Amino acid sequence: MTPVEAASTCKALALDAGFTVARVTRADEAWDASDRLRTFVGEGRHGTMAWMEETLERRVQPTAMWPDAKSAVVVGLDYGPDVDPLAILERKDEAAISVYAQNKDYHNVLKKRLKRFAGAFHRQTGAEVKVFVDTAPLMEKPLAEKAGLGWQGKHTNLVSREHGSWLFLGVMLTAAELDPDAPDSDHCGSCTACLDICPTKAFPAPYQIDARRCISYLTIEHKGPIPLQFRQPMGNRIYGCDDCLAVCPWNKFARVTEETAFHPRPELTGPKLAELCALDNDGFRAYFRGSAIKRIGRDRFVRNALIALGNTEDSALTDAVLPLLDDESALVRGAAAWALERVNSVRFHAERSERLSVETDADVIAEWSDKRA
Repeated sequence: MTPVEAASTCKALALDAGFTVARVTRADEAWDASDRLRTFVGEGRHGTMAWMEETLERRVQPTAMWPDAKSAVVVGLDYGPDVDPLAILERKDEAAISVYAQNKDYHNVLKKRLKRFAGAFHRQTGAEVKVFVDTAPLMEKPLAEKAGLGWQGKHTNLVSREHGSWLFLGVMLTAAELDPDAPDSDHCGSCTACLDICPTKAFPAPYQIDARRCISYLTIEHKGPIPLQFRQPMGNRIYGCDDCLAVCPWNKFARVTEETAFHPRPELTGPKLAELCALDNDGFRAYFRGSAIKRIGRDRFVRNALIALGNTEDSALTDAVLPLLDDESALVRGAAAWALERVNSVRFHAERSERLSVETDADVIAEWSDKRA
C-alpha cells in the first residue's frame, strides 16, 4: 500500500472497530509539546504525580517509547452527556461525579476496540503496531491536535469543532508510513469561559494548568488530605470536575453519545452524600464495580464525600459524619472532623474537647483544629 492508501484503510478500520473519528500524524517528528511538558514538571505543577517526572523522557516523544514508530493514529470515541453537567452543583446534598466516570471504565472500552482495530490493520498491512490509552506515558492531547482531531484549548484539554469537549482518546503507533492529516488550528478566540469558571483558579494563564489546584487532581490523584484552601471551592464535586469542559461554547456541536457503556448509571447521577459516606471497603468495591472510580480506593473516595457533605452546612447530616470520626483511616477521620465542624459546630467542639485527650487522635486533630478554609 502507498502511504495514502494505508492511511485510508487505517481510518476505515478504526471506524469499523467502533470509534467515532480517526486521524493520522507523524510519530517521529520533533514538536514543542516536549518543551511544555518539561516546563510543567520543572515548575512542580504535576503535584504528587511522581510518575510524570519518572517517565518524563519516555513521555516527551512517541519514539522514546518505541523507536521504530513512524506514524500515530489517534482515535476518538465521544461520550457527550444528555444533561447539563453543571446542574448537579446546585443540589448540595448530592454528589457530583464527572461525566466520564458515571458508567464503565473508559480505559477498558477503548483498549478493547484499539486491539480489535490494530489487529485488523496488522493483518491487512503486516505492519507492526502498539496501542495506548492514557495510562501509558504518551501525550495523547498534543498528538490529537497534531493529527487534526481538534486543538488544546485554554484549559489545556482537547476541543473539537464536531464533538466539543467530550471525546475519549486512544493511540495506535505503527511502523508503517501513513499519509498524515493536517493539524488543527486554535479556535478559542477571545473566549475565556473555561478559565473564568474554574472554582480553584487552576489556570495560571491561558493554555497552562497547575494540577495542584485542579479539583480533578485533588479528588483523584492526590492521596493525602485535601489542602484547606480548596475544600470549600470543591462544593459537592467528589470525583473529577467538568466545569471547564461543560462551559465551552463548542459543545453546541457535540452529540449525545450512542455508546451504552457511557450512558450514566442512575445510581451515579446525583447519589446522596450521606449514603456514600457510609460505604465500607466491600460496599465501595461493589458499588463501583467496573467503574474508573474504583481505582482511588474507599478511603480517598470517602474523604471526598465528607468534604462535599461538610460544604452542605446541613446539621441534619450530623449522624452521617459521627461514625467516621473513629474510622480506621486517618485520612477519613480528618475529613470527618472538618465536615462535622461545618455541619454542626456545637457537636464538633464537644467531640474535639473529648478527643483531645486521646493521644491516637492528636495527629488528626492537629490538621483541622483552629483552621478554617
